Amino acid sequence: MVYILLAPGFEEAEALVPADLLRRARVETALVGVEALAVPGGHGITVTADCVLSQVDLARADMLVLPGGMGGVNAIRACAPALELIRTAHARGVKLAAICAAPTILAGLGLLDDRSAVCYPGMEGEMASADVRPGTPVVVDGSIITAEAAGSAFPFGLALVEALKGPAAAQEVYHAVHCHH
Repeated sequence: MVYILLAPGFEEAEALVPADLLRRARVETALVGVEALAVPGGHGITVTADCVLSQVDLARADMLVLPGGMGGVNAIRACAPALELIRTAHARGVKLAAICAAPTILAGLGLLDDRSAVCYPGMEGEMASADVRPGTPVVVDGSIITAEAAGSAFPFGLALVEALKGPAAAQEVYHAVHCHH
């Protein structure tokens, strides 16, 4: 199961494109409302989550995904149960994925220390001791996947599919969403 955490002000494309691609790959994926089931995104698109934070079952989790969007990122940073979930998931070997401003959450928890990662351009100073790779759309380092910005949402989503189901599944989804004339 993949849990995608949605907090008010999240970047819609960074949450929904990966959710769509994961579901196309037949990966069970749940959108999790950090504060409530109805979550307003940063561009005024309100998404109805599948469950709330207290319903996340870490025993079933294969991956946690953190979309960017400053509002959503700040809301997760201010939510002790969400931070505890991320910390515990990592300790249990659950894969973590974060895009845009969200890798700074992982950095703040010390989870990117001495790992390669990427974040939204200009936020490198908030990445602690991570080895930041500016200009790289997606960086995979062990169990942690980070991505640069909303424009990286498709490659990010495909990297999540590959991490969970292998390159053939990612290739299949890639072909399903790209037109070849």
